[in-house]
Amino acid sequence: MSSQTYPVAAVEPHPVRLVVTDDLQRTRLTVAFRAVLAIPHIVWLCVWGIAATLAAIANWVATLVRGSSPESLHAFLARYDRYLTQVGAYLGIVADPFPAFTGRAGYPVDLDVDSPAEQGRLAAAFRLVLAVPALLILNVLQSVLQLVGVLGWFYALATGRMHGGLRNIGVFCLRYQAQTFAYVTLLTSRYPSLSGVA
Repeated sequence: MSSQTYPVAAVEPHPVRLVVTDDLQRTRLTVAFRAVLAIPHIVWLCVWGIAATLAAIANWVATLVRGSSPESLHAFLARYDRYLTQVGAYLGIVADPFPAFTGRAGYPVDLDVDSPAEQGRLAAAFRLVLAVPALLILNVLQSVLQLVGVLGWFYALATGRMHGGLRNIGVFCLRYQAQTFAYVTLLTSRYPSLSGVA
């Protein structure tokens, strides 16, 4: 019996990636009041979200016309996606420090988004329809992230640390959320990945 080897295709990194530098240490006092401390961020997310929705519509029209996202709209939506990820990490006890309100890079659970690239106009035109399966999966993963936050809250209060496995599950959920947002808003044409490597 002869053995055969099959070539394995190299997986190109996803254009939207999470960068995790979290050390799992948690401050019990801020963990105890995490939901209250996050209220200003939730309000700011709602306000910024209105502008992001308008920018996403403009980006959709511009991508249909140009075949790629304009740099300014891309940068604005990427910054909102980064901020959304940072606040999600803070609320879910996936990261500890209080995030800045700017969506600037440098948070322990951060987002790296590639520059705009060419996109097919037909796929861009029907992006919301194409995104339905990803949005359904995201709905489930957001429930998982909430569960991670609750379990992590108890664990961090008891130990002053976040459980590594819980943190990693939270990171997985946040990565998928960020990639789904990027796909829906045309920051990328790459579909969200359930793989841990892409």
